[in-house]
Amino acid sequence: MKDYKEKNALFRASHMMILITYSAMAAALTLESFLLGWEKWALILLGLAVVFCWTIHIQQLFSDKRRLAVYVILMLITSFYYGIHITSTFDLSLVMCGVIILCTTTGERRYVTLCQITYFAALVYDIIAILRSTPEEFDSLVISRTALHIFMIIVVGFLARTIIDRWTQVLDHSKREVDDLTEATKRLNDFLTSVSHEIRTPINAVRGLSGICLERTDDSEQQEDLRSIQAAGKRMTELIGEILDYSDIVRHSVAVNCEDYMISSVLHDLVMELTPYFRDGTELIIDVDPAIPAVMNTDVNKLKTILWHLVTNALKFTKEGGVYVRITSEPRDYGINLRFEIADTGGGMSEEVLDSLFVGNYHADYSTTRSNGGLGLGMEIVRGFVAALDGFMPMESRLGEGTNVRVCLPQKVVDASSCMSVRNRESLVIGGYLHFEKYSNPMVRDYYNRTVKNIVRGLGVKMHRVDKLEDLQKLMDTIKLTHLFVGEEEYKTDVEYMEQLARTVTVTVVAGRGFELPAGSKAHITEKPFYCFPVAVILNREPGEVLEERYMYCRGVKALVVDDEPLNITVARDILRRYGINVTAVYSGKDAVETCSHETFDIIFMDHMMPGMDGIEAMRRIRSGGYGSAKSIPIVALTANAGSIARETFRTAGFDGFVAKPIDTQELERALRTLLPKTAITYEDAPHSRSETAARPAKEAVRPVASADRYAPMRSLGVNIEQGLVYCRNDDDFYRELIDQFAAETDGKRSEMDGLLEAGDLPGYSIRIHALKSTAKMIGADRLSEKSKALEEASKNGLADKVRALHPSAMSEYVLLKEAIFETLGKKTGAGSESASSETETDDGVLEFIPDGTAPGSVRGKEDN
Repeated sequence: MKDYKEKNALFRASHMMILITYSAMAAALTLESFLLGWEKWALILLGLAVVFCWTIHIQQLFSDKRRLAVYVILMLITSFYYGIHITSTFDLSLVMCGVIILCTTTGERRYVTLCQITYFAALVYDIIAILRSTPEEFDSLVISRTALHIFMIIVVGFLARTIIDRWTQVLDHSKREVDDLTEATKRLNDFLTSVSHEIRTPINAVRGLSGICLERTDDSEQQEDLRSIQAAGKRMTELIGEILDYSDIVRHSVAVNCEDYMISSVLHDLVMELTPYFRDGTELIIDVDPAIPAVMNTDVNKLKTILWHLVTNALKFTKEGGVYVRITSEPRDYGINLRFEIADTGGGMSEEVLDSLFVGNYHADYSTTRSNGGLGLGMEIVRGFVAALDGFMPMESRLGEGTNVRVCLPQKVVDASSCMSVRNRESLVIGGYLHFEKYSNPMVRDYYNRTVKNIVRGLGVKMHRVDKLEDLQKLMDTIKLTHLFVGEEEYKTDVEYMEQLARTVTVTVVAGRGFELPAGSKAHITEKPFYCFPVAVILNREPGEVLEERYMYCRGVKALVVDDEPLNITVARDILRRYGINVTAVYSGKDAVETCSHETFDIIFMDHMMPGMDGIEAMRRIRSGGYGSAKSIPIVALTANAGSIARETFRTAGFDGFVAKPIDTQELERALRTLLPKTAITYEDAPHSRSETAARPAKEAVRPVASADRYAPMRSLGVNIEQGLVYCRNDDDFYRELIDQFAAETDGKRSEMDGLLEAGDLPGYSIRIHALKSTAKMIGADRLSEKSKALEEASKNGLADKVRALHPSAMSEYVLLKEAIFETLGKKTGAGSESASSETETDDGVLEFIPDGTAPGSVRGKEDN
């Protein structure tokens, strides 16, 4: 059936050809019937047959295969009716040859055979009729003509079958080639995806370790080298992300994971990420309409990726001048259309290049590629993500005149209020000493003028703008300003005068990177790019107020963390505690359901793979358990699988959010902001309060990161200590606590896995070895993690013999690692191991004694206070 559908898709035009031919044949036959006085009742049936064929075709009744069979059979019945009349005996062969050729277009041999059978049946009927009525007319001429027509039908039928066979061979060969190419492409994409995932770990370690070294050294040259290493690592991470995005698009596996977001947060993150792409002589101007809704809903990660690629592309290919980003919205029944316009003063593109832009990894000029860098996947990724978000993206470009890209994306509106506003606008008197004529490119001057006008108009304020120092002095003599925005070059024209103004006016210098105010200055700096959100923040600031970086807290929020792996519980508790969250931990889905039956939580973090009851089943039972408010508690999926398909799977299953392991704080904060009430979140200026919250009681002060010698026993087994420290946010005490816990649980977990394997319980074994894979990775034991990964894949696929063959090596590595950890911590591998496995320290400094042999799932952790 599948082969028929694939072949019929190529011969689909034959349906209409046969139907039209049959209709024409029926009309001709009707006319001939009236002229020759044939049976009139047959014409009624013929008309009904034609109407029936068109009806099933228009309404697409039945399958393609059955409809085609109906058309051919009715046409052959009509041909038989035509051929059984004596006057049409020798004309039938010509008609049937035409029908055979027509049936050849269907690619079905059986229809050719059916045509020949119909002809021979009509011919036999005619011969019998001739012999009965006028046998004397059946002479040698009739016999020779009949033989010639039979031969013609046989030859035409043979040729038709040969053509069909050749067509089929070509199609089969083409199909095999397409299948081979598709499989090769799939393998290549899978390989790229796998390699990209594996490269992330060492790259993260390089970035983390270089950050540690950067903090340790005061040598300026070493610091510069380390910053270069960090920049290279960041670029490598971006390239890996591009490969993964491109692979999803090529495999048509892009999943859309919508969430609430604010355009201000998107632009803040974008500006931070764009910093390495700024170059001297190129201006970036971001013009945002304040009328954009405060909170919208879409796949914010894809939205960021679209903006990032378009803006970085414009910056890379604009040697001088500027890049202008205009963001507006248009109301629609479903919410709004969010519109981006990215214009630049770069070299532009020819029509040929523009037409070819979206063909895979196309580069406009491979010679410039080497200077600009990149894989050339950016525009293809943008095109794929825009399509995934149901948007569209027209482009305009002329060689030597720059490029203009417009993107329109439909968005749901969550909060329709303005994305920015200014309080007490009536009391604001704003001045601007901004001399845009200093920019040689007229387009840049126009971009800045447009942006300033849109900011003033959008915020509903008034600005008195001058472009000369003399005019500024006159303005200050006549008007009492509350705020003054000054360009960097304009500030330098008379620093003393500007500082004098700053004593009574909020003076803000719009400057590039590296600009510093003189010591004791009362002025403020807002770094380029110049856009409305920093302006709104400055205008809302109280006179004399100094803005500091604000830290997010969720004090008083109660969270339930569900994970069968105690090490993961420890990490999650430590991270959440830094936000002032009270954490209750349980080690199984069953315990989570039971806990929710008598306790109330504000949010739940649920592991996916757990023995007995997995995270999805536990989530569904909590939702349907009738535990009052438990039905509305936001539940966030915790998993090591961070792909877009995994996100879509969990969203479809009913989870409210998704956080990948190891836990990324930005992703966690986004989930907390989205899922918790606004009243539960506060922002505080003092960063020291966070570190105090994070400090573990009954512990000595955090020591500097350990030297290489301290971890020598573990390094001898290939453990990547720096990677483990990165996962622990460079907290050496916390890392030592984790490896202590890891080693203490070794014997119990190894015995459990041995028992599961001996009992042939591969699903249970798969869950346990999955946990070992992630915890080993967390402490930097990559070799053990890789062995565990191979065992997990084999057990999931039911390869018991392979599991039994690989299991001893992994367990031997597991035991050696435990002994190395105990040696590192100065513990004995005998009694020390036993004592370590029988007690754990809670957050309030109380030791909880756990009986030996007790499964982690049977003990529920205490709530943080």
